[in-house]
Amino acid sequence: MSEVEDFLTQQQEQQIIAAIRHAERLTSGEIRVHIESHTDLDVLERTREVFHLLKMDNTEQHNGVLIYVAVTDHMFAIYGDKGIHEVVGDDFWNSTRDAILTKFKENNFTQGLIDGVLLAGEKLQKYFPWEHGDINELPDEISKG
Repeated sequence: MSEVEDFLTQQQEQQIIAAIRHAERLTSGEIRVHIESHTDLDVLERTREVFHLLKMDNTEQHNGVLIYVAVTDHMFAIYGDKGIHEVVGDDFWNSTRDAILTKFKENNFTQGLIDGVLLAGEKLQKYFPWEHGDINELPDEISKG
């Protein structure tokens, strides 16, 4: 099995997907998690690339957030679309990063991702509240590379 397949069990993946669905009930924002083994690029550069490959830059309000993890590199990054960048401060990104990092340092990757997803959803709610008629524009499943 690869590092990506070993990173999370099926049950852990389902817990993270449930967290994404819960977080997105509060906001029109879209949250995704992408896991791959390794990147030769700078982690933020690769995160932006994956963001585009997943078509996360095609949402109506440009309010998608991607949590990217490179398993064997022991790196992760969070990236949000331009609609988010226009309204949130650095604290949005720093607090979400710190929530993930705290659990990752304890080797609790599932809880780190869940905490990051839920915190991002909570913060997105402030700027992009869920409104009647909002649709889920992107899949909630964890993508893998």
